Amino acid sequence: MTQDISHNYYKELIDLQDVEGVEAQIRSLLEVPIESLSDLEKWLKDEKDLMIKITEAMTGHQVDFYRNTEDADIKATYLHDQQVIQPLLMKYKAKLNEKCCKSPYLNQLDENRYGLMRRVRESEIKLFREENIPLMVREQELNTKYSEIMGGLTVEWEGEEKPFPFIQSQLDHLDRSVREKAYTKMGSAFRQIKPDMDAIMDELVQLRHQIAVNAGFENYRDYIFVAKNREYSVQDCYDFHENVEKHIIPAWNRLADVFKSKLGVDTYRPWDNTAKLMKNPPYSEVSALMDGVSEILGKTDPYFADRFDYMRENGLLDLGDRKGKSPGGFCTSLPVSGDTFVFANFSPSFFSLIALIHEMGHAVNGYLEFSEHGPTEDYQHRMEIAELYSHGMELLLLDKLDRFYPEEADFKSAQREELRRAFTMLYGPLSGDLFQHWMYTNPKHTAKERDEKYFEISKRYGLNPVDTSGLEQEIGMSWVGTLHYFEVPFYNIEYSISMLGALQLLENYRNNPEQAVESFKKGASADYNQSIAAVYKETGVSFDFSEPAVKRMGEFLEKVIQDIH
Repeated sequence: MTQDISHNYYKELIDLQDVEGVEAQIRSLLEVPIESLSDLEKWLKDEKDLMIKITEAMTGHQVDFYRNTEDADIKATYLHDQQVIQPLLMKYKAKLNEKCCKSPYLNQLDENRYGLMRRVRESEIKLFREENIPLMVREQELNTKYSEIMGGLTVEWEGEEKPFPFIQSQLDHLDRSVREKAYTKMGSAFRQIKPDMDAIMDELVQLRHQIAVNAGFENYRDYIFVAKNREYSVQDCYDFHENVEKHIIPAWNRLADVFKSKLGVDTYRPWDNTAKLMKNPPYSEVSALMDGVSEILGKTDPYFADRFDYMRENGLLDLGDRKGKSPGGFCTSLPVSGDTFVFANFSPSFFSLIALIHEMGHAVNGYLEFSEHGPTEDYQHRMEIAELYSHGMELLLLDKLDRFYPEEADFKSAQREELRRAFTMLYGPLSGDLFQHWMYTNPKHTAKERDEKYFEISKRYGLNPVDTSGLEQEIGMSWVGTLHYFEVPFYNIEYSISMLGALQLLENYRNNPEQAVESFKKGASADYNQSIAAVYKETGVSFDFSEPAVKRMGEFLEKVIQDIH
């Protein structure tokens, strides 16, 4: 499973070690006179050109660190970016925002092209406090510590030291005793690191609360809604939580009974609530995974396979597990190169296959956006849009999973598991969202109260049909394995919102595959200065998470699963 990770996959067009030089280039933007609308547009372009150079270098350094958390030089470069360059950017970003927003020509800019940028800059001005810069630097340091701990986490398995993702993959094993053993081993591993994780989270909650208070907010939850420029309210989120609990969880309970019957078990335990009905992992080597994913992407649309093969040939994929590699998976953009990079740290399993397909949805979206509009900027990256195409890609490839599961029974099981995953993406991220609402509106909570709340919310949602007796502590502390809670707070509900859109895409695909794929590509290449609803509309779906929409999609999903015999 080893992979050469020395390939230079990003462009370093600016020396971030030369702090004075970087600062001089940013400061020069502040000195440019803006005396006309054309001056302002040129200034915005020059600012973008500089910022994407900095962004690509910092992104490359971050990915380098995630790929090898144990290399001291790589870590030092990454920490330099976080401790020196990031504070510099925060300081000057506020000044650049002020220069732009005070320009008398700002309101003469084309609203369709620059409206979103203006709104984001105005909210950033509202939020900026110089005293928050060191707090945000400390926040990044704690996130780095989290990645190091998780990247170095290993578990003893049958006399061998194995990376944590290998143990996670054993939850898919056909043998129930093996699944239970893996679940127990994971719990022991989490218990081992729990004191460190509690200390990190305790400090993160306090830091984030103080950042919010400094900016004039009562709590971090209210602060983050402004920071994310969300196109929906806190109350909309609470309504969504209730709608899913009302309409999705009962359907999930009915389906859990189906899975329990297929497993032939009397009680549905946490280690049964996994992808465990296929005889074998879908691949044994990363090369076989790549071969198969290329093929099924090509059967869906030639452009999808073209992008995947290009990434494979140019060192833009790092897949498979190894010690020292950060947990999880992600896709990130390289705005100067016009490329995307996919990172994944998973052992062979159904989930690892789906994770790669998911990240390729992001990658295709990135390439289409770049080809149509050039490099996108941070303010255009709304996760409700991005996750539509990652979830959408999973569901567009649902009918081609027989490439990895050639036996009919396994193929049907794989399809059911992917659709079961769609259910989990409706309720799982929502329970995580609710957990974070509680954490940040109750910033003085204790570690014990946090675990108890996590267990309580988990039982309301995904673990509702599961027998959790005797495992309350293990489940309560299992939040430590979720990167999002540490590194990207409140990045959860976007998964559930976008899954409703992706299910509409699947419904369209079942009626007209060619049209659905074309709509996917059209939306994935749309102008992201539009509202979320407008981009969804270009994809042929609705941005709607009202009670009727949740109920309808839940019924559709349940029916599709039951239709697979």
